[in-house]
Amino acid sequence: MNETLVSPGVLTIENDQSLISQLPIQAGAAVVGPTVKGPVGIPTLCTTYSDYSNKFGSTFISGGREFSYFTSISAYNYFEQGGGSLLVTRVVSGTFSSATSSIIPTSIAATDASATVDMSSFHPSGSFSVNGITLFVTGSSIVPTNTSEIIYFTSGSTAANTAITASIVFNNSSSVAPYSSSLSSMSASFSSTNLIITYTGSNGLVGNTFTYVSGSTTYTFGGGTNTEAFILETLSEGVIMNSTGSQNSIGMLSNGTADNLRWEIQSPNTQSGTFSLLIRQGNDTRLAPSILETYTNLSLDPMSPNYIERIIGNSKEEIKVDGSDYYVQDVGEYPNNSRYVRVKSVLTPTPIYLDNNGSPKAEYTSSIPYNSTGEFGSALGEITSSADNKYYNNISNTNSQGLVAANYSISFNLLSNKDSYQYNFISVPGLIDNTSFSSHTGVLSTLISNIQNRGDSMVILDTANYGDGVSSVVTAATSRDTSYAATYYPWILTVDPNTGQSVWVPPSTMIPAVYAFNDAVADPWIAPAGINRGIIGTAVKAERFLGKNTRDTLYQANVNPIATFQSSGVTVFGQKTLQTKPTALDRINVRRLLIELKSYITQVADTLVFEPNNVTTRNNFLSQVNPYLQTVQDRQGLTSFNVVMDETNNTPTVVDNNELVGAIYIQPTRTAEFIILDFNILPTGATFPS
Repeated sequence: MNETLVSPGVLTIENDQSLISQLPIQAGAAVVGPTVKGPVGIPTLCTTYSDYSNKFGSTFISGGREFSYFTSISAYNYFEQGGGSLLVTRVVSGTFSSATSSIIPTSIAATDASATVDMSSFHPSGSFSVNGITLFVTGSSIVPTNTSEIIYFTSGSTAANTAITASIVFNNSSSVAPYSSSLSSMSASFSSTNLIITYTGSNGLVGNTFTYVSGSTTYTFGGGTNTEAFILETLSEGVIMNSTGSQNSIGMLSNGTADNLRWEIQSPNTQSGTFSLLIRQGNDTRLAPSILETYTNLSLDPMSPNYIERIIGNSKEEIKVDGSDYYVQDVGEYPNNSRYVRVKSVLTPTPIYLDNNGSPKAEYTSSIPYNSTGEFGSALGEITSSADNKYYNNISNTNSQGLVAANYSISFNLLSNKDSYQYNFISVPGLIDNTSFSSHTGVLSTLISNIQNRGDSMVILDTANYGDGVSSVVTAATSRDTSYAATYYPWILTVDPNTGQSVWVPPSTMIPAVYAFNDAVADPWIAPAGINRGIIGTAVKAERFLGKNTRDTLYQANVNPIATFQSSGVTVFGQKTLQTKPTALDRINVRRLLIELKSYITQVADTLVFEPNNVTTRNNFLSQVNPYLQTVQDRQGLTSFNVVMDETNNTPTVVDNNELVGAIYIQPTRTAEFIILDFNILPTGATFPS
């Protein structure tokens, strides 16, 4: 090996080692596809499968059956096999939006109010509504049809105009806002012709308007100002985040699930202007709350270090386009610290809440939210709108997990930006690069082109649908010529970790896990294949058994066989890229070696931009790159290397052009894919050759 110049003193090399560990963390893998929930189209980093499940969900119901997306199965296997980070981009069809919190009321006092409603023209089709929630008359009681605050009037007679004394019953009063402060503050009575409703409390009405509709006549009363303290918004999008609905006797929401949320205000303190906010799981109960996040001593004072937007965050990522360039713009002043919600707006800010004497200002004390609970609603976007959606081995050209190929286009363009998103390989299980999936091939061409332009990643590509024969996948594979993509065959039967069902998945669902295991026990430049590193442990079986002749046919067409061996089970038994030219880059381990080297060395070079173009800067580069390449050689990635950055390639002309030129020569380590063993039978007494 041609040794490079050693930097004066060993200390420099030691510093280089610390620089290596401080380089930006690179996401190991990226996956693009549909998910149950989560931000739409925003590449989001996950570090464990639990993290993935919290952000993107697991199972859903479609046509009365429970399903998982390929995305979830792939994420599970990737992390199970040692994957450290996964960049997930959710793809949907249609318009999706976040859910917003129900009214978070302030402590503004409501005035006494009463109303007399003429019931002489009352008839069975009459209705009564509370703050826009309509209640219908059924026999002797007014029963709600859609409200979590179940309020009804009871009478001792079926005749609505009979002289009776009515009572108001508040269901789940301890958790219902804003009517929970005093049950005795509301009363109602019937006379022969009138319904009389009276509110006498000093707090709790919070401006809610009560309306009685009789025939064509509407009667309304109410008191106070309808004031909302602030609005929360879920980070995840889609109707799955809507938890609005009625409550049962233990405070469980009819629409509450493990995937959505509810909020709760605790410990309001008007003396300090603070309160606590709990983010709860949507399917919990009043007696057994499932608290996901707790924020104490929050303030609505923008000057306070505990200002709610500063503590929880108010950022929202939005996808923008400028010409043909897609990018994510972060809207909001404060980064999101919550994993579930952001503060959409503060409606009753309390700037400089305390006066010079440390006392609360009278004009702000009524702006503090009081003890109350609520839900989230108004989100748009449904993932299970059609029972005809195709999943697992039933995907088609026009319906793959409820999506069409065009739904992926924006995400592919967004992920082409290597300055914003770093990953070593990317998979899109559900898209098939085959003529029978003609609508898929165009967007996959865009993806491959983007990855080639990046030069720091590769695509795990599916070229066969379930049931396709060898000739079909060979034809599809030979239509591509790139070292930045690799394909595998056939499909794999695995147990869905979320439903427990055995399901068929395309190879790109499982291969990221093989790469993750390979990198965990070896290095990216070691071949992710064979009995030592290529076994797919969670595979039940491969779609078909591949004999040696079939494996030969596939490998000659640059398709990596997924073989089945009696001793090891389902095993990746090939490591070719789709490059047709027989060079070192027609192997996955060499392509991944180049990706690793380019990634590291580019990050070193980034630190030298705008530095003086002199010997000191060049030596700085050499002192970092040479030790790194030496470690790669020591770990069997290279057989030899040489780095040149001196006066020979940085001539006065180059320097005058503000250029710094380096030349890196490497000899990748080749893998032993074809092992030939000669067994020679010798007669007794023969001498073995040396």
